[in-house]
Amino acid sequence: MSPRLKHSAWLLIATLQGCSLAPTYKPPQLDLPEHYHEQTSAGPWHPAQPGDTLSQQWWSLFRDAHLNDLQQRLLKANPDLAAALAHYDGAQAYASQLHAGLFPQISASAQPLRQRQSDNRPLRGSTQPAVYNSNTAGFALNFDLDLWGRIRNQVAAGDAQAQASGDDLAVARLSLQQQLAALYVQLNGLDAQSRILASSLDDYGQALQLTRDRYQGQIASELDLTRAQSQLAEAQAQLDEVRGQRNLAEHAIAELVGEPASDFQLPPTQAILSIPKVPGALPSGLLQRRPDIAAAERRVFAANAAIGVAKAAWYPDFSLTGLLGGQTQGSGSLLSAGNRYWALGPLVNLPIFDGGRLSAQEHQAKAEFDEASAHYRSQVLRAVREVEDNLAQLRDLQREAEDEQAAVSAAQHTQTLAMNSYQAGAVNYLDVVTAQTAALQAQRQLQALQTRQLQASIGLMTALGGGWSAQG
Repeated sequence: MSPRLKHSAWLLIATLQGCSLAPTYKPPQLDLPEHYHEQTSAGPWHPAQPGDTLSQQWWSLFRDAHLNDLQQRLLKANPDLAAALAHYDGAQAYASQLHAGLFPQISASAQPLRQRQSDNRPLRGSTQPAVYNSNTAGFALNFDLDLWGRIRNQVAAGDAQAQASGDDLAVARLSLQQQLAALYVQLNGLDAQSRILASSLDDYGQALQLTRDRYQGQIASELDLTRAQSQLAEAQAQLDEVRGQRNLAEHAIAELVGEPASDFQLPPTQAILSIPKVPGALPSGLLQRRPDIAAAERRVFAANAAIGVAKAAWYPDFSLTGLLGGQTQGSGSLLSAGNRYWALGPLVNLPIFDGGRLSAQEHQAKAEFDEASAHYRSQVLRAVREVEDNLAQLRDLQREAEDEQAAVSAAQHTQTLAMNSYQAGAVNYLDVVTAQTAALQAQRQLQALQTRQLQASIGLMTALGGGWSAQG
């Protein structure tokens, strides 16, 4: 072959190596609203700006040192998070394996043998020994030219899947953090419920003592006495139930932070968590930072690259192979000129008939791309719905809490009036029991609403992928 033809051939190979049969990738369009239908007290939210960032420690918006400490312990010791990290490491390693296909594969082999040949071996010479040494050592080279981009698309798909696995790790981390924050908020609420019930028990105990004194003085009836005793016992039962629920929440937190529930204990909290203020200009575009949406997008890219792999299978596969080594039989050096062997040449593999296998593989790749695209759109719709749900919850619960606060004030005033009237003999003890029960229920309902508001805040932060700003 003339030098000009050789140069043209290598130029053609280099050009073909830049070829890829994968469709031109276009990232799925995010059908995000300009602002959410639900509104904060400051008005509608606005589109994201390029500089918008998320908080790495979104739970710090609650400004609670115990919650911060528990979250750090979760990151260090949660076994499910460790498993997700190991899965990510495995995906990274698999992507590295695919990258190896871009380079020549060189291997070395050695085979020292001592063997005996059959006396009846065909064409065996009379001078050939029956037992002899056969030593072989050499190098082999194989390099796929990847003219149609099959390997490069495999690499691109593997990298995208590894990136998606990294996003899956972030999803697992965010989910565990959400569970821990929700449990801590629940535990904080149960502690507040315990304080409410303990205070009511003190009031009921004093009321029972008053009723007992009045009964002994023949001022109150035995019916009043038994009502006071029943009310006190019922409040104590409610406190026992709250303590039981707190134990379950504490055990669940222990599991999340990677500690045995038998050795884990959280002291009762005294402070009530404050509800983080939601900024009125919270951008809808923050959904693009959600790790599950990012993972879905990377899987769409990987499926697109897989179409290129399937299409490349229709074309001839060109590779270069080479052998170099030495072989002796009986005696002599492997490195001597007479014992050396070598081979070098191209290898072409072209499918002729496969019973429709390649066509089915290409159809499968396209179907998987459609599936990944649909899954991506589903993730976006779910994300928007989750934000809308939690935003609506925050708004509606705030109104409900304001109404419930008015009910608490009225119920407490009614309780005071009923007790004063009972002491003056103007009403019977049933009116006192009714007023005290209503006051207790109103206080507990208000506290439950505050817990639900905190949980809706957690839901909103995680629905956005982790809060709304790095500054918080």
